[in-house]
Amino acid sequence: MKPLDPRLLRHARAARWYVALTVALGLVTAALVVAQALLLAHVLGRAVTDGVGLGAGAWDALAPLVGWLVLVVAARVLTTVVQERYAHRAAARAVAELRERVVAHATALGPRRLGDGRAPEVVALATRGLDDLEPYFVRYLPALVLAATVTPATLLVVLGLEWVSAAILAAVLPLVPLFMWLVGVLTQGRSERGLAAMQRLSAQVLDLVAGLSTLRALGRERGPGARVQALGDAHRRATMGTLRIAFLSGMVLELLATLSVALVAVGIGLRLVNGHLDLVTGLAVLVLAPEVLAPLRAVGAQFHASTDGVAAAEAAFTLLEEPLPVASAATRPAPDLRRTPVRLEHVTVRTARGATPDDLSVVLTPGRVTALAGPPGSGKSTAVEVLLGLLTPDEGRVVIGDDDAVVVAAGAPGTVDLTDFRRQVSWLPQRPVLEPGTLAQVVGGDDEQRAAAAAVTGLDAVVEQLPEGWATRVGRGGHGLSVGQAQRVALTRALVVTAPLVVLDEPTAHLDEASERVVLRTVAALRDAGRTVLLVAHRPALLACADDVVTLAAEPVAS
Repeated sequence: MKPLDPRLLRHARAARWYVALTVALGLVTAALVVAQALLLAHVLGRAVTDGVGLGAGAWDALAPLVGWLVLVVAARVLTTVVQERYAHRAAARAVAELRERVVAHATALGPRRLGDGRAPEVVALATRGLDDLEPYFVRYLPALVLAATVTPATLLVVLGLEWVSAAILAAVLPLVPLFMWLVGVLTQGRSERGLAAMQRLSAQVLDLVAGLSTLRALGRERGPGARVQALGDAHRRATMGTLRIAFLSGMVLELLATLSVALVAVGIGLRLVNGHLDLVTGLAVLVLAPEVLAPLRAVGAQFHASTDGVAAAEAAFTLLEEPLPVASAATRPAPDLRRTPVRLEHVTVRTARGATPDDLSVVLTPGRVTALAGPPGSGKSTAVEVLLGLLTPDEGRVVIGDDDAVVVAAGAPGTVDLTDFRRQVSWLPQRPVLEPGTLAQVVGGDDEQRAAAAAVTGLDAVVEQLPEGWATRVGRGGHGLSVGQAQRVALTRALVVTAPLVVLDEPTAHLDEASERVVLRTVAALRDAGRTVLLVAHRPALLACADDVVTLAAEPVAS
């Protein structure tokens, strides 16, 4: 990523006005730095030449200069306060905008484009990764602007005052970016490796937390601990390596700046002794010399604090630049699924393992239960993604009723508005997605609907055991409930929602026999209500309750 990447201004609007504000404040700071140095030199020079300690009259002559100096210092403090205040606000807004764009783009890419383990990396990038961009806004970008404004302004003033000191500073200035470049070569790729280690750690922890209940049931919850610890150690080593290089590079830059100012001071002292320079000019140059180098030193010092965020931003831009699937411009409303069947015609999805599913044709009829059976990897969940319009098949299509109502098709845009189609679909994945809130809010519907649905799924017995009943609060993902209880909540919500097409993906996974009977009663209730039900199942009891069973190929067919 460049020092100021145009992509950041394009994807984060908050960064645009912040950059403009930073440039304006940088120009004001440059003027204030020069004014402060000149005023300070005149005050000290006049105090020495007029002998302030000899009488009170000399203080009266210095009072206006001291007053202006106080105002300039106050203005610099105010400028710094404004910069700090709006820097944090702009950083928070820019990170939020960039995070929103990353999540929206990743969702639009679909599960197929984010397969092969990329989804946990995107989660890590959109959460912890982009938070590291704050030091770039708060520290690095203002230092960069000051280096582009204060450094040339002060150097020109020194040139107008005393050309020898200006020549020394001009000769030393290129050494600062040279050393910064050398340090950058040493640290090249370190931030990327740190971000990759953090993403691997996040992916491992997310997978571990998601499957912790299963691992605990099998007595293997401590197995992945060594792998998580190894990834954590790798992230720690990458972070400490970056800090080590940052401290060393800061020391080098400070030493270089100190020696440069010392050269200027020695030259000024010699010319003052020989009478080739007046005191006020010498003091002004001596005060301005550190200000010439200070912004560049700040850029070098803050560069390492921003490298993690810059690496995360680069990863975000890479994701955002991935082309999206061609969106359908269809505006035709979807037919009523309560009276219209949905057909999957010769659907084939090719992956690295082969075609899963391969030439699948299924008819989902209102009032009937259709089950997709087959071993793991045969393409059952992939077929559900095609049905929901989340995945475009390589061959085949999904149609509603007549041939003109196309939901999704290979090589051609659909004719049905996907949003309108999905309003008529209720999808229960293998791991139910439960929003935080009370049980009543999560399930939805009125009291009568909830009571009737809960009686079918057995959730009423669970609610009776809770001290607050339907007012019991549930955390994100069903936190506070067991796996079976969370499944009952999700099944109850599927009954309450009046969507005519219900898709249940492995609804009995990780459930005992009692919970399995609850699922069977729920499926029967959905069929009795005249709703279309698609089951992804492998248990015999669940397959036995289906009206139609479609078995997918046992082995993937190589493409």
